Amino acid sequence: MDCEMEAKSALTLWRMAFLVFSCPSCWTGQEQDVRRIIQALNECLAALPRQQLWKVCSIGVSGQMHGVMFWKTGQGCEWTEGGAAPVFEPRAVSQLVTWQDGRCSSKFLASLPQPESHLSVATGFGCATIFWLLKNSPESLKSYDVAGTIHDYVVAMLCGLTRPLMSDQNAASWGYFNTRRQSWNLEILRAAGFPVHLLPDIAEPGSVAGRTSRAWFEIPKGTPVGVALGDLQASVYSCMAQRTDAVLNISTSVQLVASMPSGFQPAQTPDPTAPVAYFPYFDRTYLAVAASLNGGNVLATFVRMLVQWMADLGLEVEESTVYSCMIQAAAQQRDTCLTITPTVLGERHLPDQLASVTRISSSDLSLGHVTRALCRGIIQNLHSMLPFQQLREWGVERVIGSGSALSRNEVLKQEVQRAFPFPVSYGQDVDAAVGAALVMLQRNFNQQES
Repeated sequence: MDCEMEAKSALTLWRMAFLVFSCPSCWTGQEQDVRRIIQALNECLAALPRQQLWKVCSIGVSGQMHGVMFWKTGQGCEWTEGGAAPVFEPRAVSQLVTWQDGRCSSKFLASLPQPESHLSVATGFGCATIFWLLKNSPESLKSYDVAGTIHDYVVAMLCGLTRPLMSDQNAASWGYFNTRRQSWNLEILRAAGFPVHLLPDIAEPGSVAGRTSRAWFEIPKGTPVGVALGDLQASVYSCMAQRTDAVLNISTSVQLVASMPSGFQPAQTPDPTAPVAYFPYFDRTYLAVAASLNGGNVLATFVRMLVQWMADLGLEVEESTVYSCMIQAAAQQRDTCLTITPTVLGERHLPDQLASVTRISSSDLSLGHVTRALCRGIIQNLHSMLPFQQLREWGVERVIGSGSALSRNEVLKQEVQRAFPFPVSYGQDVDAAVGAALVMLQRNFNQQES
């Protein structure tokens, strides 16, 4: 299963008898209602054929990293008979504060102690959020004695764990976690007055967190449940067939991910200005990740601008029509001298950078020229963060392209091929839920082999 914010789907790998599904997190801004998330999760279970659920032999779980929620030990949920099926419903829980939360200002983050980690701390990271609550709303923490991501919570409730378990993938995404030592920065946090008792215990990604303490719908009691994975790592696992593959996903935002060689260790001093971050993967290896905030959302902003301009001129046009026309025009315009830097949202390593248009001439102002320049700018911005030369040095031989914005945009595909001269493979879905199931499948296979 994968706890996501925007998609709701169900998929079962029948022959493998693994449960895989995605559920919405009921977006309400920077915080989300945990009760509604679990309600959606139960709806996904109810939609699956009941006669197949009893065949499930393992449950893999993943979810969006960085976010944090709190609950009370022993009171986190209540199991009830939901119609004809047992379900759990949240009880003594907080809201989920998501990775998109912006309450931690640059000034506040600068006031926090320096972590002993290769990853910087940013707003929306679990430990930063807890620091903010400790300073600005300490009463809100007194009702709870444990914390975790939403997917750590689901695993804990399914298995009846007294304390939640967290993989190093999710722990690193919270900040103040040393991936070499596989431990929290406890001394640094205690000295700053941080409530370290809230931090989950650490477990190996791909290991079993426990077994279902009750029957869940038709899934038998005693079914193994994996430690919750990060959605990034599970997504990559779902499609990266070889270590020599790089994964490019262009949806709302953009991610370019490559697997680092075995034995690689990132520098232990965080560099907030670095465009590439290194996240734990499996078996003590790392993923190099260039994550741009500017992807399909930039194209959507451009479409809305055009629609608004036409509305101001008294013309009503559907956004879908505008999008189709501009991509068609750009496909016919194979090149342009117009240059667009598309960073309307800035970047994590350059938060103050804005978008710009340069090299404007009267011959480059057609819809085709502008759209071509915009698509090229999205890819060139990513290339500036992680050039193809660096990928080649790391041994990358192929790029796997995915994501809704890329799959339906031939111009973006052309620009990917232009900037990254590797063989590019399309058509493979990047799916965190499938990745989580495959991790558990591999674990079961390895156990059978041994």
